[in-house]
Amino acid sequence: MKIRICLNFLNLRKNRTMAYSTIHDNYPLSREQIAFYEENRFIKLKHVLNPEEIQHFGALISEEVERLNKESKPLEERDTYGKAFLQIFNLWTQNEGIKELVLSKRLASIAAGLMGCEKVRIYHDQALFKEAGGGITPWHADQYYWPIDTDKTVTAWIPLQATPLEMGPLEFSAKSHQLLFGRDLEIGDESEVQLKQKLRINNFEHVVEPFDLGEVSFHSGWVFHRAGANQTEQTRKVMTVIYMDAEAKLKNPENQNQINDWNTWCPGAKIGEVINSPLNPVVG
Repeated sequence: MKIRICLNFLNLRKNRTMAYSTIHDNYPLSREQIAFYEENRFIKLKHVLNPEEIQHFGALISEEVERLNKESKPLEERDTYGKAFLQIFNLWTQNEGIKELVLSKRLASIAAGLMGCEKVRIYHDQALFKEAGGGITPWHADQYYWPIDTDKTVTAWIPLQATPLEMGPLEFSAKSHQLLFGRDLEIGDESEVQLKQKLRINNFEHVVEPFDLGEVSFHSGWVFHRAGANQTEQTRKVMTVIYMDAEAKLKNPENQNQINDWNTWCPGAKIGEVINSPLNPVVG
């Protein structure tokens, strides 16, 4: 297994400086960036949002997380998943300001460009706040939870502050979307142990880097990833948005989690038909 801290992975982080970009603008992707994503199923992009946007949306999201958070147990009394982060879903339906970010042309254009889709839909968003002292996020693949009939799915992972290694940024297992083992594992202690061993045996390269302010990563539904513990005294605040091909259809659920997702994130969608519920608007 190759584990490295890669500060300039394949020189793809020498992107154009777009200090005055806005969420209403496209983010031009190079052929090299698209090819890198297609091969590895993740990519980190600089200057997706500018500092003013991070500050503005970070404040809105933090306020909503504080308002909606129902977690009452102290960290030491939670299980591994509970220690990983506080998570609040579909904030775009709760706050018009956050809706502007989640449904933005900028994020949607990147998602569509990476996946090679004409248009994308929202699956759902979620804030992931890893508290000071919060534990690891175990190895997992997101699409285990999703009753979606295509692998054209991608998650935008948007840190709301610069995120050093000590704060627990995402760690990606490059090219691991090729691995079928572990796709039936729910996130938790078992997935952490089994996938850590399997990824090592198969020699997939692990990439873990700090995130600069305004840097955003995109990863596919079947690439395996994790995050380290938050060893700082500051909450690691992250907003995520999950996109799927606008033509994605609902598949017959394969586990109880997919049934729950069907009922929660795409209510009324029918098996074999395009997922076009009111919670899954086309964006971009």
